[in-house]
Amino acid sequence: MEKHRIWPYFGFLFSGVLLILIFAVPCFAGVPTDGVKETTDRILAIVSDPDLKGPENKDKRGQLIRKAVDERFNWEAMTQRALSRHWRKRTEAEKKEFIGLFGKLLERTYLDKVGSYSGEKVVYVDETIDGRYGTVTAKILTHSQTEVEVRYRLKERNGDWRVYDISVEGISLVNNYRKQFNSIILRSSYDELVRKLRKKVAEKD
Repeated sequence: MEKHRIWPYFGFLFSGVLLILIFAVPCFAGVPTDGVKETTDRILAIVSDPDLKGPENKDKRGQLIRKAVDERFNWEAMTQRALSRHWRKRTEAEKKEFIGLFGKLLERTYLDKVGSYSGEKVVYVDETIDGRYGTVTAKILTHSQTEVEVRYRLKERNGDWRVYDISVEGISLVNNYRKQFNSIILRSSYDELVRKLRKKVAEKD
């Protein structure tokens, strides 16, 4: 039961995230939105490049997309928020390993969704900035004419806006994982959580 419970919203969240990053057409623009759009353009160029098509180029294509995603997502901030109070108890080596595992899992699930776009209409609709924090809101119009709202939460550092959380229809990626991680640690141990993450990452190799 646990192995299914740990990732219940994952594909749902990141399929929405993928659609926004790769195929959105902004009707609202500001500094944080521009940052997301920059990543959008890079990924779109990669998936559209005829020289990168075909299964023989899968690894190279994945590496380029992963690099673009790495430069827009703040994996450390996402990981720290997902582990919450358990983060402070970790050694530097443990933190480094967990950031790597969590980032790889998110990236690889993201990459699995690259081929999922089927013509949904996506637009950026709003942007708010409060000091060093910003929110970019987008909507996906599905084929059934249902609107799905996606919100990126970003933090600015040295002029660079990086994503630290994503919400799809009010479901926060970080909050979702925080609850699941905390539950596993309390019921079992931090080591058991790491074991599950290692297994999940290995399954996608």
